[in-house]
Amino acid sequence: MYQSKRTFARPDTKLFDLILENPNLLTMLEHFGLETIVGDLTFAEFCEKNNVKTEIITTITNLYNGFHNIEIDIFRQNDIEFIVKFLKKSHNYYLREKYPEIQDLISKIEKKIHNQEIKLISQFFNEYFNEVAEHLEYEDKIVFPYITNLLNNSKNNPNSFSVREYQEHHTDIEYKLTELCNLLLKHIKLQDADYLKSKLLNSILELEQDLYVHSIIEDKILIPLVHKIENNGQFN
Repeated sequence: MYQSKRTFARPDTKLFDLILENPNLLTMLEHFGLETIVGDLTFAEFCEKNNVKTEIITTITNLYNGFHNIEIDIFRQNDIEFIVKFLKKSHNYYLREKYPEIQDLISKIEKKIHNQEIKLISQFFNEYFNEVAEHLEYEDKIVFPYITNLLNNSKNNPNSFSVREYQEHHTDIEYKLTELCNLLLKHIKLQDADYLKSKLLNSILELEQDLYVHSIIEDKILIPLVHKIENNGQFN
């Protein structure tokens, strides 16, 4: 699993400096629906300008930078909707941008290299993509609407569903990408298509890290917060 170990984000840290260290933070800002023109602003200044909670942005930034200790007590019930919005935008990014990008690179390699190994790579990825699409659809159609209803104190929440069921259903969908990287790095020789192989590996590693952070947010932030609402009905 690829991880970055960079600067720990604090409210007085310049956002521009951290983006230079880790360009994947631009994707994070897109997931939040925030502008990528950051000027010379600190995290606190940037968040105030965009009317978002500094603690949320710095926490997620630190996940992208490889710091995985989460202070769950900083989050409140009204933060959940913002987190769900982040996750929904992530899903759109995976399905509309990142997976098609990888599929296109694999297709280009198939056109240049005609052997069984490349066909197996293509088959492996297509099966994986179908599994991921099913996982994301479950969250978009079942989990997130349930959470929205819960936040709105809806009387239509199905008694048969709870966040515990989601937790049991939840899988770490990024780990099969590690298997794909292992195949490409250890066993697949692409002769005259090495430049495409490098692009493919870079794209897979970027996606793998984003999915890894995505899973941490769900497991360590979203599920505990929703579970708290289910148990207590409110936050202290």
